[in-house]
Formats: sequence, structure tokens, C-alpha cells
Amino acid sequence: MNKIAVAIVHGMGNQRENFAHEMKDLLNEVIEEKGRSTGKSANEMVSIVPIYWADVFEQGEADLYKVLVEDKNLRFKELRRFIIHYLADAIAYQPVETAKHNYHQVHRRVAESLRLLSEQAGHEAPLCVIAHSLGAVIASNYFYDLQIKPENVNFPLENLTPLEKGDSLSLFYTMGSTLPFWSLRYDQFDRPINIPSSKMEERYPGLKGEWINFYDRDDLLGYPLKEVSPEYRRAVTEDREINAGGVLDSWNPLSHAAYFTDRDVLKPIADGIVRLWSHVNNVRL
Repeated sequence: MNKIAVAIVHGMGNQRENFAHEMKDLLNEVIEEKGRSTGKSANEMVSIVPIYWADVFEQGEADLYKVLVEDKNLRFKELRRFIIHYLADAIAYQPVETAKHNYHQVHRRVAESLRLLSEQAGHEAPLCVIAHSLGAVIASNYFYDLQIKPENVNFPLENLTPLEKGDSLSLFYTMGSTLPFWSLRYDQFDRPINIPSSKMEERYPGLKGEWINFYDRDDLLGYPLKEVSPEYRRAVTEDREINAGGVLDSWNPLSHAAYFTDRDVLKPIADGIVRLWSHVNNVRL
């Protein structure tokens, strides 16, 4: 039977390689609950791989903090550290006119992780991407380049599996997305990625992909997406407002970091994954 391949992409800030550990465990639990009628365990239904890219910028940001903040003994050091790690990620990721800029380095990191996921789940496994904050921009750009502007891709395409090329992309879940900010860079922000990909629609007639954009009104970095343009209104299945987090963070900007473990996020994602698994494996739920 076909597994569903799940990639989790972190957002901006001082991230660690184990950023997705808790979400992975919780998501497996909910998938197990949702898919109990299939007689399959979560491990039989999905493979989950985190996409970690923060270290592309980590040393440069640490060096910048030292020369600008520590060496100059500026005030509010921890706040400045936070700002540098958040703002610098977004700025450093932007394409520039050089051969080996950070945009391509980050995308190569995405490709490496998708290679691992392809090996675990299968080269043609239907792909679900869960992306947070700036990670939603990175994921969108990565698949946009593959689907619409392959000339932007900075690594060889001929040896990529269908999963790595985005041919099997079926589900997209964005959390606390900063993608609406990127609409300001273009006169017309009118070419969202296709969910599901055209190859998946051909392979599995009747397949219904989805793009749910989760946001919290207390999250200063997460926004609705359907209002950006008519094209995004059609491409995004739903802007879903939730109250992310618990007592300490659900009512303030700290909610930006709370999506990963919130059941109002995990449940609909698990629903989509189990529904996709049943469709591609022709199993009635």
C-alpha cells in the first residue's frame, strides 16, 4: 500500500534540528485515531521528515549579533538577539544576483530532506507539506520554481524522484504564514502553486487536494491568505482561524510558535492525510 509522505518545514527564528519532534509524535497519535477503521498503524500510513534549514544562516547571524550588539554593548541584548534571528532570516533568504546565494542553499536543504523522505515513503508517495511562518514562503517558492519556473532551480532535476520534484504534492498546510507579505514584491501576485499537482490529478482521478492556511488573530506574523489576490482565493481551500496555544500564549503574539502542537491544527491535518491515504489506496473509511 502507498504511504503518505509528510514534510514539516520550520519558520524563522533560532530553531533547532529537533523542532518537529513533538509535532511528529502528536500527529502520529491523531492519525492513529482517525485511521483506526483501516486497521493500519500510523507508521504504516505515513512517513514524516522535518526540513531543517536554520543553520544556513545561523553562523552569520551569530557573528552579526556579536559585532553589532555584544562588542558595542548595546542595551536589550536578548530582544536584539530575537530580532536579529527573526528579521535576518527573512532578509537573508531573498534572492540576490550571485551564483550561490542563500535562496538556493535553503532550497537545496529542502531537496535533501525530500530525498530522505522519498527513500522512506517511496519515490512516488503522495506528498503532504506542513509549513510554518517563513517556512511557508520557502515551501511555496520551492514548488513554484519546480512547477512554473524550473530555470530558477539551482540543482540537477534529471535524477530527482517524482516526490522530490513536487509531482506528488497533494496537501499543503500553512501555519502563521508570512506569505502575504511577499505579495508586496510583485505587481501581480497571481501564480500560486497547484495543490494537488497536475501529475497527481492525472494519476488519481477525483483526488481532492487541499491548502488550509491556519492563523491566529493574536499572531502578529500570521495572516489570512485568500484575500491577497483572486488567484489565491481560488488556490487556497480555506483560511482557518484558530486560537493557537494554551493559557500562557493563546492570547498574545507568542501564539506564533504554538501551532505545532495545537489540536485544532493537528486534527484537520490528520483528517486530510487519512482521507488522501484512503483515496490513493482505494480503501473505504
